[in-house]
Amino acid sequence: MSLAIYNFLTGQKEPFKGVTEGQVSRFVCGPTVYDYSHLGHAKTYVSFDVIVRWLRYSGYNLRYVQNITDVGHLLDDGEDRILKGARRERVEPMQIVEKYMREYFTDMDALGVARPDISPRASAHVPEQIEMIQTLIEGGHAYVVNGSVYFSVESFSEYGKLSGRKVEDMEAGKRVAVRDEKRHPQDFALWINAPEAHILQWPSPWGRGYPGWHIECSAMAAKYLGETFDIHGGGVDNIFPHNECEIAQSESAHGKPFANYWMLGGTLLIDGVKMSKSLGNFVTIKDALERHRPEALRMFILSGLYRSPADFSEGALEAASKGSDRLNTAARRVREALKNPPDLGPDATPEMTNNLIETLDQMRMRFASAMNDDFNAPLALSVLFDLGTEANRWIDKGIASREALEQADNIFRELGGDVLGVIRAVEVASGGSAAREAGLVQMLIELRAQARASRDFARADAIRNQLAALGVTLEDGAKGTGFRVS
Repeated sequence: MSLAIYNFLTGQKEPFKGVTEGQVSRFVCGPTVYDYSHLGHAKTYVSFDVIVRWLRYSGYNLRYVQNITDVGHLLDDGEDRILKGARRERVEPMQIVEKYMREYFTDMDALGVARPDISPRASAHVPEQIEMIQTLIEGGHAYVVNGSVYFSVESFSEYGKLSGRKVEDMEAGKRVAVRDEKRHPQDFALWINAPEAHILQWPSPWGRGYPGWHIECSAMAAKYLGETFDIHGGGVDNIFPHNECEIAQSESAHGKPFANYWMLGGTLLIDGVKMSKSLGNFVTIKDALERHRPEALRMFILSGLYRSPADFSEGALEAASKGSDRLNTAARRVREALKNPPDLGPDATPEMTNNLIETLDQMRMRFASAMNDDFNAPLALSVLFDLGTEANRWIDKGIASREALEQADNIFRELGGDVLGVIRAVEVASGGSAAREAGLVQMLIELRAQARASRDFARADAIRNQLAALGVTLEDGAKGTGFRVS
């Protein structure tokens, strides 16, 4: 089955056809780094991580760009989120950016999320944003008022085509208080005139100021992926106004489609309400990793379709943790059987081995069919659980030949580990002994203790989270730090 993707732009599944054959260009809206990341971020980026993994596993040459927003993302009252974080912690804005950008990547590393090929920062691409704004002004799509620049939504007849909204039906002031200087209530800021005391500001043809939120994604996507690229990803909650504005300004500036496929992830809910920092109803990734292994969090997230909402609860995470344990126990049993093959019973005939190999081939095909059908991770997970059930039965009955065990192990490692990231790598080092592995872990514990003593808590957390990703849980106590392997 060839790859099909649900395209939010058209509202239907479509066969994937890249701009360049054999390649995929992909942009995903990244985080605004002013605080710790929460499980809502985990849902988005783990879901898109699996898509990255499957595309590469399938042989595509992928360029993955995910921006870092470090200026211009305004709160409903018009305040920049970075400035809010700086005021909260009484530090310079770029200290906030550096701190929480590192924390974000530490959290993603702990969850096994592959880093993007390029992670451009908005503040480092102000010249590209200014150039794009100038193009929009020259084309009659933007206008200057009192040192600020606004995009004219009435100049782009297709504004609203992603969200299905019509300009005449839209209410003003939903996110940021409406400025009287705008020609139309829905016009949005490309460049914002900065008061003299504003900390974040750059020189521009219209005076000192800073870019609006939407323009950064358009400018950086065009720079690294081209004026038209394959896939744009993000959260469905940003479909309006952010994604809608991206389309309007990009297609107005370049006169061609912006992204051919729009993939939007569903929100994470608590009691039916979106998990968010502004509402205060969030659980940070760090806190969640204190109680659950990374594979359990991935299992929870991948148990639903990436574009569907998910309801968070500790009960749901506990259920995912039990499912993760069951799956990893089956995978570990297959690996142990390969190291110490059990005695085969009388039913282990060549014909039986062929039947097992055929079953395993069918499981691979079922997994591929699920992933090629708009990256259906829940269905792909069910194939792995079926494999776990079958592998346990084969070992118990004494019919699992070495060839069948090797293929089952490969499926667990490749599809469960490399693609979905829910199967732990049991071995710390190839051919290593238990004593050697324990020594390596102890060395990392000592490095973590040194980091904590020097108050480098980000490094200490990174060591703990990376060990957790390998199935090694650190346990701090009065007599020091111990560990257990699960």
